[in-house]
Amino acid sequence: MKKVMQGPDRRQVLTGTLASAAALATASWFKPALAQAYPNRPIRFICPWPAGGTADTTMRALCRVASAELGQPIAVENRAGAAGMIGAASNATAQPDGYTIGQIPLSVTRFSQLGSFAHDPRSDFTFIARTAGQTFGIAVRADSRFKTIQEVVTEAKAKPDTVTYATSGVAGQTHIGMEEFSYAAKVKMSHVPFKGGADALQGVLGGHVEILADSSSWAPLVRDGRMRLLATWSEQRLAGFPDVPTLKESGYNVVMQAPNGVGAPKGLDPAITAKLREVFRKAALSAEHTDTCNRLDMVVMYLDGNDYQKFVAQNYEEEKVIIERLKLKELLSKS
Repeated sequence: MKKVMQGPDRRQVLTGTLASAAALATASWFKPALAQAYPNRPIRFICPWPAGGTADTTMRALCRVASAELGQPIAVENRAGAAGMIGAASNATAQPDGYTIGQIPLSVTRFSQLGSFAHDPRSDFTFIARTAGQTFGIAVRADSRFKTIQEVVTEAKAKPDTVTYATSGVAGQTHIGMEEFSYAAKVKMSHVPFKGGADALQGVLGGHVEILADSSSWAPLVRDGRMRLLATWSEQRLAGFPDVPTLKESGYNVVMQAPNGVGAPKGLDPAITAKLREVFRKAALSAEHTDTCNRLDMVVMYLDGNDYQKFVAQNYEEEKVIIERLKLKELLSKS
């Protein structure tokens, strides 16, 4: 007689059915439960800039509010270097568990295309919130012969490459801004890159370079009369310097800010992502963060995570044009 293969008995079927049901039930409640339990220990926040700078100061204010909302400490860790790319890389390569987050410098969109950042900023982060933007300006010593931005343009046209300006480094936001300004004004100036904004400031104060292009490091010196602010790069005049024109209203269509944002490694659980987005929305719009930004002449520029990701993707495409026009790869190879 042929041996007939028997199918699973009723007990096996019942056991398999119950196991499947248990798995489905686990999947349905696990993620909400995970978000509810998160965080149950301190969170590390990577700031890609030195302690005490404008970005670091605002990020610490942001984290204080977020910490209170989450009920856990948020420890700010400064991982400075390579124009912010060291800290950004540490964030991108961390475990996506919600216990490592950090600031994403907008310049990742440029440096990833220049080969200085080995990640794709459009896809290698979980975007939480855009928070605030650094404002940039062009400043000179109080005893400088330049009284207006038009005087800078006039001399730069008459004597190409003789007017010098200091920035925090080749291909950084301030260098790009000055190159965009030079392009709009149809002039050529001589770039003097430094290792950071503080060094660039000292280069101008020491009389080694004529013009400083930087974020609001110049603000206290302008207020106490040691420096003169010639123009800002924002869309509107700064509230703290209402008499100083923007480049745009001076006739040069250049608007540049560097929005700071908060992100985590890609692959973060959606429930944890949603929780962090809500917490950092409250933190970005809080009185403490807003007051800190106002004190540093920065602007709150909040966007939720989804819109922030779209903003970064758009900026990535815009950087392609800038990199090609300014031949930044060639400039970096020579620096």
